Amino acid sequence: MFSDSSPSMDPASPESETRPEFNSAAATNSATVQPIEATAFESTPSNFTSAADQPPKERSNSLDELTHDLSSLHELSTRGQWEAILDKISQSRALFLLSKPHEHLTYLTYQVIALTKLRRSDEASHELNSLHDFDGEHYRYESFPEIYPNQKGSMVPFSLRWLYALVPTKLGNRQEGLDRLYTLLDFVRERIKEKESFNDSVELWKKREIFLMSCLLGFHLGHKEFGVSLELIKELIKRDPLDPVLISKLGSVQMQFGDIEGAKATFNRVEKMSNGLLNETQFKNLVGRNKALVHVVAKDYVSAVREYEECIERDNSDVVAVNNKALCLMYSRDLSDAIKVLESALERVPTAALDESLVGNLCSMYELAYVNHTDVKRTLNNWIARVAPDDFDSSCTRV
Repeated sequence: MFSDSSPSMDPASPESETRPEFNSAAATNSATVQPIEATAFESTPSNFTSAADQPPKERSNSLDELTHDLSSLHELSTRGQWEAILDKISQSRALFLLSKPHEHLTYLTYQVIALTKLRRSDEASHELNSLHDFDGEHYRYESFPEIYPNQKGSMVPFSLRWLYALVPTKLGNRQEGLDRLYTLLDFVRERIKEKESFNDSVELWKKREIFLMSCLLGFHLGHKEFGVSLELIKELIKRDPLDPVLISKLGSVQMQFGDIEGAKATFNRVEKMSNGLLNETQFKNLVGRNKALVHVVAKDYVSAVREYEECIERDNSDVVAVNNKALCLMYSRDLSDAIKVLESALERVPTAALDESLVGNLCSMYELAYVNHTDVKRTLNNWIARVAPDDFDSSCTRV
């Protein structure tokens, strides 16, 4: 079977990589291996807090001028220092450094992000519920004319609305989260209709629409709901028929439907596209990974490994190719080389390779290969504790 990853967090990054899911029944004991599955928090957002419904137009491009010491929060987030973000937010509030209403919302957005990244979703939910009505007058610029002269619209960051929809899924309330995501999608589409004829921000709202559709696609694919997934992909492709990542995702879903020939035709379509959205290496690797998926379905692991190796030669930080090459080697009964591939990636490109699924796969291989696998995994776990960001879930090592 094959599955897609969930989309990344940044609305400016519309799709995540298509990644294969291998049948863990091939393993010889209870240890399992899985594809790299990106969560909804795969990447650190670059514009998490500035995306309000209609931010003040008179603000400069300086993050610190938008909100008190925002550049520091942003820098910490790019380094995965979520505990430090929570400390900084607490200190700023204690020292009464946040003087304007939108600053409180901006800091709350970072707080909810940090809590969710640290798997403290119950606390994140509590903070979100304290806000009550996002569309209330108390969250509008015109309610504070002395602070925001000549400004209109909501000061609630779009990211905060999205987190309100996402957090229930982290608490096991998938249906509630899906309902909120679809409600938010309706909200975004209403804004697009309102702004289409007179406001240049319509393009930003269209990006948000695509982002939400991609989120929903990730959730539905994760639960093997292929019918609705196919409809979402087709709708996304109508909006951007030249996106090779989207077309590749369609091929992946076709494979999961069992339409192998259709998937091959879709992947061939990608290969013949004139790429303008990815750089040359990214496009070649996308095509190479598509070819590898076809080989995996045919259980031709040798050919799949060859395709993944070419991808890695072009870009040694292509963690999808690295992970899946190792899995193919394992299914080819070359467990020793499979382990070397993953260990080498962690040594060469730890920032890219420190993914819970990749590390979990490595630990599963240790369990298959070594009698003393607990000691080996403990050594790995100690190394991860020194180099991983705050939000890395070390429980994937099963120590």
